Amino acid sequence: MLKKGNCLMVAVPGELDHHTAEPIRRAVDKRLEEGVVRNVVFDFRNTTFMDSSGIGMLMGRYRLLRYMGGTVTAIHVSDRLLRIMQLSGIHKFIEISQETVWTQKRK
Repeated sequence: MLKKGNCLMVAVPGELDHHTAEPIRRAVDKRLEEGVVRNVVFDFRNTTFMDSSGIGMLMGRYRLLRYMGGTVTAIHVSDRLLRIMQLSGIHKFIEISQETVWTQKRK
C-alpha cells in the first residue's frame, strides 16, 4: 500500500479470493480509521482471479468511503476481471479503468 496525500493505492495480489480479501480489508480499514484517506485506488495490474469475496471487499470499501465523501477506483483491470465486475454490478458504483491486456505473445 502506498499513501500520497488523501489517496491510498492498494496493489491487489494475483488472486483476490477469501484468503486475500480479508487481510486487504483490514489494512485498508485501518488506514480509513486514521481519517486522512478519502480515495482508494485498487491496482489490479497483477490480478488474474477474483471471486465473490473480492467483490464484497470492494463494495464494503465503497460503502465506507461513500459515507466519508470519498471514492473507490479500480485500475489496470483485465478483460476477464472487467467481465466479473460487470456481472456483479460493481461497475455501477466504482470507476473502472482498463488498459489493454495481451493474452498471447506477439511474434
